[in-house]
Amino acid sequence: MSNNNDIDNQQVPPSPVNPTSDPRSPDPTPRSARDDKKHIGWERDVLEKLALFAVKEQRARRRWSIFFRIALLVVVVFGVWMAFTYGKTESEPLGTHTALVEIKGTIESEGQGSAGVVIPALDKAFAAADSVGVILKINSPGGSPVQAGMINDEITRLRKAYPNKPIHVVVEEICASGGYYIAAAADHIYVNKASLIGSVGVLMDGFGFTGLMEKLGVERRLLTAGDNKSFLDPFSAQSPRQREYAQSMLEEIHRQFIEVVRQGRGARLKETPDTFSGLVWTGSKAVELGLADGYGTVDSVARDVIKAADVVDYTQTENLSDRVLKKFGVAFGAGVAKTMMSSALPQLR
Repeated sequence: MSNNNDIDNQQVPPSPVNPTSDPRSPDPTPRSARDDKKHIGWERDVLEKLALFAVKEQRARRRWSIFFRIALLVVVVFGVWMAFTYGKTESEPLGTHTALVEIKGTIESEGQGSAGVVIPALDKAFAAADSVGVILKINSPGGSPVQAGMINDEITRLRKAYPNKPIHVVVEEICASGGYYIAAAADHIYVNKASLIGSVGVLMDGFGFTGLMEKLGVERRLLTAGDNKSFLDPFSAQSPRQREYAQSMLEEIHRQFIEVVRQGRGARLKETPDTFSGLVWTGSKAVELGLADGYGTVDSVARDVIKAADVVDYTQTENLSDRVLKKFGVAFGAGVAKTMMSSALPQLR
């Protein structure tokens, strides 16, 4: 019994405590080792971010490459389609038809109303073997007497070259001034009762800034060789002699305009003191005065007058690049400069 008591009374020495088992005990790892672990973790994060960025960049580059390839394919397909369409229009027989050429908007050196656009279309319309007549559709308030005169002269030439192909003008909204200068060369002019016709006159408009410059204290420093070299300069005062000369130019162009109308309309024209005064008449009044021949549309004139109901449009249109440039306003500055330069030129409008 004594032995058992002795064993029981013996104290068991406490087991050593692992310092790491107590969460409150300090980390026995040396500070340098901990810093190395943090440093390695930071480098790993940077490498992961760089790798992820490189992958994203590669994907973006691949997407842009695919985009440009598709865009190039679209451009090529569009070009092939345009070439195919152009060749088809040129070579494919169209059958008996009425050729249509349209003049829309202001008549000027550039745009759809310029001689450089209208004349080639008229030449092609007359030269087409299957066209039996030409309709010139005009919706224009007028414009340059030079461009209008060039188109008028070409119509006169084509009528002589193709005596069996009539050319008729059809007006929907307005055919005034330079537009009527062109129309007078046609065989007949057809209008709507409410169309605006005539305005046989010439004008020259502009601005004078001399008074404003004086108020602002701006001095115009202009050196010229020639007494009239500054003629029509908006920043210089207009002398009575220069004004008289400008008026004589307008009257000369007006006489040319009157002669063109008289030659084109002939005995159909019923002249009054107001015929060449610059007034505009309705279509019904124009028919009464002999400035127009009757009422009609493109379809009715093709069907009832030319006797070829099928109408083929020979009007030249702007190409894609011109439309894009205009849409984004690239030509804005050129348009402003053009307006400043052309405002002092004679206009048939």
